[in-house]
Amino acid sequence: MSELQALIDDLRAEAERDRSTEETPEIGIVMGSDSDLDVMAGSEDGRPGAYDALTELGFEEVTDYDDPPEARFTFETYVVSAHRTPELMYAYAETAEARGLDVIIAGAGGKSADLPNMTASLAYPLPVVGVPVQEKSLPSVVGMPTGAPIVAVDAGKSFNAALSAVQMLSREHDELRDRLVEYHDDLQEGVADVSRRLHESGTEQFRADRE
Repeated sequence: MSELQALIDDLRAEAERDRSTEETPEIGIVMGSDSDLDVMAGSEDGRPGAYDALTELGFEEVTDYDDPPEARFTFETYVVSAHRTPELMYAYAETAEARGLDVIIAGAGGKSADLPNMTASLAYPLPVVGVPVQEKSLPSVVGMPTGAPIVAVDAGKSFNAALSAVQMLSREHDELRDRLVEYHDDLQEGVADVSRRLHESGTEQFRADRE
């Protein structure tokens, strides 16, 4: 059996299992290629990504369905190519709800960034947040016809996609709402701290301190 078929079979088998919602990931992250990982997960040299947002909010990543992490809220990550592995895309999206997912974050690059759109169509009515990995991917990701909805963020901003996904979940989970409020409060305090330091040290000294 090929690795592709084994992965498809694993997804369909997981969909048939009877698991409680506490044992299944709430959020799925899919990307068209592992070259999209720095955008979708975040990198040390670039802007933060969805992985960074979710772990900062207390989520843990599921890497083994039979040995899930202890955290109450979790996510999973896969590479799924709409063009190279359409069967895997179908299996992932069609089984998403049965496998316990509540929302999917889907990112793809290039001019034919079809993974978010196709995932949204196949996983409907599960909400999908699309991430254009590159600027040129934006028209493809947001260009869904009436009646085929997708939520989308700006190019490269998978961090915001993750925040949006957690916002959706927070309507049913007060704990997540509290985490989001705390995160936003910390952002505000950070801006206030920078503002005070800039004002009190002056522009030249502030610039020097940042170097």
